[in-house]
Amino acid sequence: MTQKIVMKVQMNCQKCQTKALTVAAEANGVNFVGLEGAEKDKVVVMGDGVDAATLATTMRKKVGHTDIISVAEVKKGN
Repeated sequence: MTQKIVMKVQMNCQKCQTKALTVAAEANGVNFVGLEGAEKDKVVVMGDGVDAATLATTMRKKVGHTDIISVAEVKKGN
């Protein structure tokens, strides 16, 4: 089951954005990491079996305040 997790992360500078992407990419099962939104303040994570709560806790500890906006299953169109 591939899922898409969108989290709003408090990032004040370019270094914070880089750190947020690095922390998200290190999580187990992650296939894609990117930034979204007008201010590039939303981190998008896609992967198989990614634990959204654990990822958000890790982001809070290493980057800054993090809110989970959505967790959705990605359906592949055949």
